[in-house]
Amino acid sequence: MTAHAEPQPTAETETGVQPGSRGPGSRRGVSPQDWWIIGLLLAFFTLNFADKASMGLAAPDLEKDLGLSAGQYGLMSSAFFWLFAAGAVSLALFFRRIGWRWSAAGLMVAWVASMVPLTVPTTVTVVIASRMVLGFFEGPAHALCQSIVADRFPSERRAFAGAVVNAGSSLGPLLATPVLTWVIVTWTWHAAFAVLVAVGVVWVVVWLLATRREPGMGPRKAADEADVGAAARTEEDPDPNGDIEVPLSSLLRVGSFWGLALLSFAGYLISSLKVSWLPSFLHDGMGYSRETVGLLATLPYGLAIVVLLTAGLISGRMLRAGRSARAARGFLTAGYLCCAGVAMIAFTRLSPGPVQLALVIAAFSINSVAFSVAFAGAADFLPRKHRPGFFGCIIAVYSVAGIVAPGLLGVMVDAADTVSQGYADGFLAVGITICVFALAGGLLLNPARSREVLLAETARRRAACAEAAR
Repeated sequence: MTAHAEPQPTAETETGVQPGSRGPGSRRGVSPQDWWIIGLLLAFFTLNFADKASMGLAAPDLEKDLGLSAGQYGLMSSAFFWLFAAGAVSLALFFRRIGWRWSAAGLMVAWVASMVPLTVPTTVTVVIASRMVLGFFEGPAHALCQSIVADRFPSERRAFAGAVVNAGSSLGPLLATPVLTWVIVTWTWHAAFAVLVAVGVVWVVVWLLATRREPGMGPRKAADEADVGAAARTEEDPDPNGDIEVPLSSLLRVGSFWGLALLSFAGYLISSLKVSWLPSFLHDGMGYSRETVGLLATLPYGLAIVVLLTAGLISGRMLRAGRSARAARGFLTAGYLCCAGVAMIAFTRLSPGPVQLALVIAAFSINSVAFSVAFAGAADFLPRKHRPGFFGCIIAVYSVAGIVAPGLLGVMVDAADTVSQGYADGFLAVGITICVFALAGGLLLNPARSREVLLAETARRRAACAEAAR
């Protein structure tokens, strides 16, 4: 790679980021415009999760208006995930051809369009189709956000910037719950979707205005796609891993891919159960009134923001202190998730009370670390053009947790002698699974080693091409 500055200290190279080519954030400094972009992505992700929460908030009125049974409503809710993985992979691969600016705007337009039919009286078929389309276009949202963060921030700041964006996963439900509930009570559940549509349109306009002069937000030039190394990159548009030339299939075979997949799967087990079962568990399993549950259910979301930002800061400081990316990304994420798993195991062994409640809140507050700190490690060895596809494949893997976990917990609750025992058995199994997956994922995620493997494969491919050309 071309060196544009004095050699970096040895500790820096341990992060898997090459000296002198750490990305635009490092080269020109992190500007106020970078943080404006992060703020807009935070709003983007907040709307993403407000969309997810909207169905649950509208559930009572929706069931009444459409004459749904509980089973039919459950089927309708699950429709969101039917095409989630397909969208995560296919759209992520497409986005690198049109650039981040138009990709983000296109996703938001698609979200708005999918919700427009719900702003007026409708049918069950239309609602299911709407949720399927919304799930398809929300699938790649996280991959897109993390790719933009990786483009604009150096390694030591990437985890914190990613954590700020991912805080939207908690801000969405926190803000949507009181606002949309008030809208539904005051008017109808259709009005709640009208509010989301209006806010989405405003976001598209602001985003397109804010990024209109951002060269890094546009599509990749053909020359960039064909280039074989970072030496040919411009100062304004560098790729710290441009010297890696392998197909996406090779990236999916490295240990770090499976490490990220396992860490993310463990995190999404918590996310899916928090959305689908936490309120019911607090009421039926722990005996809190519905009014109290309305307050308690928001606490994990609030604490999750603190956990996310703290984890991002710790990861960056570990890199600046000379720790490896394996420790600052993989081990740190695994440690957080293991704390969540242990807390979940512990609260299943306790009777309802303040200690159990504290452990429940702790267990359901740590899920998002895997989607910011761990994902930041992937950008340390991924070529720019493969980031969306790579992240999309990971999302496709961990989205399986959103399909499987809620249903399996319901089966265990139904099979137990009492509801409380069913929850205890189910969360015990989930807690153990989280710990196992977190430990395995933390050991497999090794950005520096993955970079070495990919560089070796690049060298072999170039040698083979040179030999064939003779």
